[in-house]
Amino acid sequence: MANVYPRTFSHIGISVPDLEAAVKFYTEVLGWYQIMKPTDIEEDGSAIAEMCTDVFGEGWGSFRIAHLSTGDRVGVELFQFKNQQNPEDNFEYWKTGVFHFCVQDPDVEGLAEKIVAAGGKKRLEKPRYYYPGEKPYRMIYMEDPFGNILEIYSHSYELIYSAGAY
Repeated sequence: MANVYPRTFSHIGISVPDLEAAVKFYTEVLGWYQIMKPTDIEEDGSAIAEMCTDVFGEGWGSFRIAHLSTGDRVGVELFQFKNQQNPEDNFEYWKTGVFHFCVQDPDVEGLAEKIVAAGGKKRLEKPRYYYPGEKPYRMIYMEDPFGNILEIYSHSYELIYSAGAY
């Protein structure tokens, strides 16, 4: 049997309706940095196109992509597909798949206000405490300006959950 060990998180792909606006939001509001500018990818037989056909199937045509990185070096691929759909409520937590991602900032309230000022919205009126009156661990669910769900934690995932059951 192979050794089992915790793998590191490499990157996540996020679909957005406006690639330039998403790059601006994620770099200016979350402080992520751009490592590859917005680029057009065409179904043209190139090596990248062949890989995309293997993933998306034939007939995907084209899309736009930009690459960002977080402060802890996790990659973020932003995709804008030509047939992009932007549902009014993108919070389908009951469906299999990723329904949110989380960032960490000790100033949960401040980052939440920056997100709102940039066109996002709060999914909770105010941050909630995991251990009210006992520990300062708090969180809030938000939406980016494109309807993607993100959460903000005040402390690390390990610190919050290693404290025991809530």
